[in-house]
Amino acid sequence: MSFSDIFKSSFLENVNSVSLVDMVLALVLAFGVGMFIFLIYKKTYAGVMYSSSFGVTLVALTMITTLVILAVTSNVVLSLGMVGALSIVRFRTAIKEPLDIAFLFWSIAVGIVLAAGFIPLAVIGSVIIGMILLVFANRKSSANPYIVVLSCSDKAGEDRAMALLAENTKRCVCKSKTARAGHIELNLEVRLNDDDTDFVNRLSELEGVESAVLVSYNGDYMG
Repeated sequence: MSFSDIFKSSFLENVNSVSLVDMVLALVLAFGVGMFIFLIYKKTYAGVMYSSSFGVTLVALTMITTLVILAVTSNVVLSLGMVGALSIVRFRTAIKEPLDIAFLFWSIAVGIVLAAGFIPLAVIGSVIIGMILLVFANRKSSANPYIVVLSCSDKAGEDRAMALLAENTKRCVCKSKTARAGHIELNLEVRLNDDDTDFVNRLSELEGVESAVLVSYNGDYMG
């Protein structure tokens, strides 16, 4: 086998299987739609700590998926090998917000659809999905749950605090209670009246109340 025979292979024959124009157009569109997904994620994020790296990941994931699908669609044999190669990939990063999973699948789906050539479907579908997310994810409600962590020194202080909470909230439910000598701690789920949090100041000033803490609660709860 001569030196030239080594490079005379199907690898070199497949170099031009995807045209340069198609590659550039697909990647530019993937970047544009990925940036749109990133902006929607930034506008609709409602978690505790915003991570800009996850937003960049959405853009990169859209472009990488487009790149992979372009390669797969150009060669049937390569597509079979790609399935085996990707099957060994494992993701260890925990997804803390349920909505983040939707954004990940959105990025992957857009990359696949763009690489398959369904450009109107990817663009128009992304616009519709983005509008739906903006409407529902940004909808604020005064009935959003909060957690009040209440520390009292005696039963009388607890009763006074519960009476004030009943007057100033739409709903007040005790989630947990810890009692020991000279100290009572309560975790209460409350629904506010028009986002009014001044009652927390009055709680801390009550006789028998040592401290009152109001925390926004974004976890799962029973309605």
